[in-house]
Parts: sequence; C-alpha cells; structure tokens
Amino acid sequence: FKGIPFAKPPVGDLRWKAPQPVSSWDGIKQTTEYGHDCMQLPFPSDAAPLGTVPAEDCLVLNVWKPANADLRKLPVMVWIYGGGFVNGGSSPAVYDGSAFAKQDVIFVSFNYRVGRFGFFAHPALTKEDPDGLKGNYGFMDQIAALKWVQSNIQAFGGDPSQVTLVGESAGGFSIHTLMNSPLAKGLFQRAIIQSGGGRTDIGGGLRISTINANGAPSAENAGLKFAAKFNIHGTDAKALAALRALPAEDIVSGLNMATMSDPTYSGPMVDGKVVTAQPKDFYGAGTGINIPLMVGTTDYEIGFPPKVASMEEALKPFGKSNFADAEKTFKSIGITDPQEAAQAIASDTLMVEPARYVERQAAAQGQPVYAYRFAYVADSVKKEWPGAFHATDIPFAFDTVKARYEDALTANDEAAAALTHQYWVNFTKTGNPNGQDLPHWENFNTNADRIMLLSNDGAKKSGMIKDLWAARLDLIEQLQPK
Repeated sequence: FKGIPFAKPPVGDLRWKAPQPVSSWDGIKQTTEYGHDCMQLPFPSDAAPLGTVPAEDCLVLNVWKPANADLRKLPVMVWIYGGGFVNGGSSPAVYDGSAFAKQDVIFVSFNYRVGRFGFFAHPALTKEDPDGLKGNYGFMDQIAALKWVQSNIQAFGGDPSQVTLVGESAGGFSIHTLMNSPLAKGLFQRAIIQSGGGRTDIGGGLRISTINANGAPSAENAGLKFAAKFNIHGTDAKALAALRALPAEDIVSGLNMATMSDPTYSGPMVDGKVVTAQPKDFYGAGTGINIPLMVGTTDYEIGFPPKVASMEEALKPFGKSNFADAEKTFKSIGITDPQEAAQAIASDTLMVEPARYVERQAAAQGQPVYAYRFAYVADSVKKEWPGAFHATDIPFAFDTVKARYEDALTANDEAAAALTHQYWVNFTKTGNPNGQDLPHWENFNTNADRIMLLSNDGAKKSGMIKDLWAARLDLIEQLQPK
C-alpha cells in the first residue's frame, strides 16, 4: 500500500507548521503508487536515488504486509531514511519492504520534510505561535507517522506494541532524538541504529532563538539570513506571508548534501518541546536509553578529512606528545598512508566511535544492545572499493541487493544479504538478532568489546570478534567533547 496520507499536505499556510490531521476521503483510495518524496534538490551520487519527483505535498507513508496478515498481530518495522536532513525519501528501490513482509514483518516507510521545509526558524514564526511546536517540522512528521502506526497498523495485521524503528545516517540520528523526545514516548519498543552517530550535536547544537550561551548563531539567525536573500525583512505576519508565498524551488535554493553547510540553513535545533536537549546530554547523564538496540556502522564510514601529506599532519589532532603512540596504534592495524589515517580519524570521530559510545551507554543503562560492523563489499566492486562505504549496508539489511547491483549480483552477495537481513528480521520480531543456523551474536559487553563482524569474506566468515579497532577508537574517544 503506497502513498497513504498521514497528514494534510504541508503547503500554503501549512508550510512551517506541525503536521495537521489528514482529511478523510469517500470510497476506496488507490494506493498503488508512491506519493511524492519531499521537496529537495536530489544529490547526484546518492546511493538510494529517489523514485518520484519531489514536491511539498509529500506527507505519505507505505505499508508492506503478508497477504494473510489481516487477522494476526505481527511485529512492525518502521524505516527512517537518511540524507543529512536535506535529502532522502521513501521511494528508492533499495528501501522496498517486500523481503520483510515475506518473513511476517509489517514494514512501514514514510516521508518527512527535509531541508528548509523540515528545519526552519524565524522570529515571525515564533510570534505567530509563541507556545506551539515549531522549528523541527521533520521530527514532527516522524512523530505523526509513528502515531499513525499506533492508530492504524492493526488493520494491516500489525501489533502496535511491537514497533521497531530502523534508521540510517540522519535516520539513525533521528532515532536518538526520538528516544529522548517527550512527544515520542511509547511510540516504539526497539531500535536499530545504522551509522547514526550519538555524540555529535544534531544541527550543530543550535537553539531556535538567540539565547545561545556560547554566542553561536541561532536557527532564527539562519532564517533571517535566508529571508534577506529574497529581500524579505521584518519579523511580522507580512514577512511570514512573503516567505510562505515563495516558490518551493526558492526555499530549496540549491540546498542538498553537497551544500548543507550554507549559513542560511540551520538543520535540526533544540526547540524546547520536540527536542529538549542533545542526545549526548541525556547519555552523558546516564539516561536516555530504555529499549533494546542494535547499533553499528560500516567499515569505511563517512567523514570529512583534511588533505594531508604526512603522518605528522594526519595525526595532529592527537597532539605532539601523543604522536608516537598514535602512529604505533595506526601501524598496528596496517594504516601507514597519511590520507588513509586522516580518513579513519574523520570517520571514527563522526560515526564509528560514537556508535561504540552508544553501545557502552546502553549496556551501562541495563539495556540489551547488539554491536556490529558491516564490512561486506559486493563482488562487482571489491577491486574498486577500499571497504563498505556509508549506507552500503542498507540493501543487504533490506535484502534488496538485486535492485542495487542488478546483473552484477553474485551468489556470494545474495548470501551476505540473506544473513544480514535475517538478523534485522529476528531483532524486529524478538529484540534479539539470533536465530537458527546463524552465527551467534553476543549481547555487547563493554569489558569484552566484542562485535559482530559482517565480514568482507561473506556470510561464512561473519561472526563475533574482539574489536580490532579498539585501541584506535580509544584514541578517538580522547578527542571527543565531554
């Protein structure tokens, strides 16, 4: 069932408002085609290209179920896509939920507003509704979709008390937010966080207004700068009407993952109601994780390293006094090329060490947590890729590798997908990824520091290992803000 509205189209006067209840319809609604993905400028090299033309009228969701599911209470998986909060949608072929439905899991995907449609603040919006929800419209959409699941999924054979959230990249960051949002309590019972950070301030730690203690620009400052680009000044209703009258293409204004550091875009923010603090603030206080988790990354993660010409430059973040120890640590795992070291530091800082931090926090808070690193590279690109890039785990977890690799798909790729997918299915059903004929996956223990390696050598070589990057991640941990 594709393109089911879960809120009114956020257009016209509903641009930059919380999602509103959907209007009912008469008769039978045809739900055979995806609705529009949310308005954006698609990213040319996206590994999950959109399957629709983006538009503002985009608050729809999709449901896959087994043909005989209606009278059963099946576990539910809800997918949150990535894309840096500026790109992404539910229509890419690799996000198809059919393989989950074939294993008696109800699969739901939905759209949420991205870019300036999803994350925008302006003094005129604050004046319009001082006490209402504002700023994080994308997160509000996610909560609205989860509430729809609670109200409606039983009609599709799903059990609203068995909802597992799955998110990758920005979708994983979103799960951290939702676990700690007072407005999302009770809407899901388990979560799988794929390359979702856990330390980095979402949106750079911006607050909605100019109360930032450190003097940093606020989300409202970014909104004022954006309005000024179109000669819209002031903070009254007239200015807001002019902003809402701008064509959708002007709101995008070239924003995507390649340009998202634009000072006229804030990204997510602390708004005081949806987001009351950063996830790391909760975790650092020993709270914030009260559900079973699966957490991991790929082995060649996203990061933004500087160009370096020597190991001295690459290891500069560790300081001169620690250079020898850092060099020894990187050599011990075969990293002697300066640029490779810089890449490892960047990706470890952004994704890999924060995943370990979340795993340790979950264990300390008494929650089951299953840690993994995805290292499998499809046979057709093994000679070209140095490792499993960011987001390349998704088609394996979804068992949609045929859509990703087409005629180049091999039996080895299919076996790796079958293994990965089965772990995701099992966790969704029980909160534990283990099952018959699968390599045993241990609950994470901080002292043991063992993880599930989904091996580059394929399904037969995957299994639990002592994390070979432990010393490297210990170094990165020292660089992370407390």
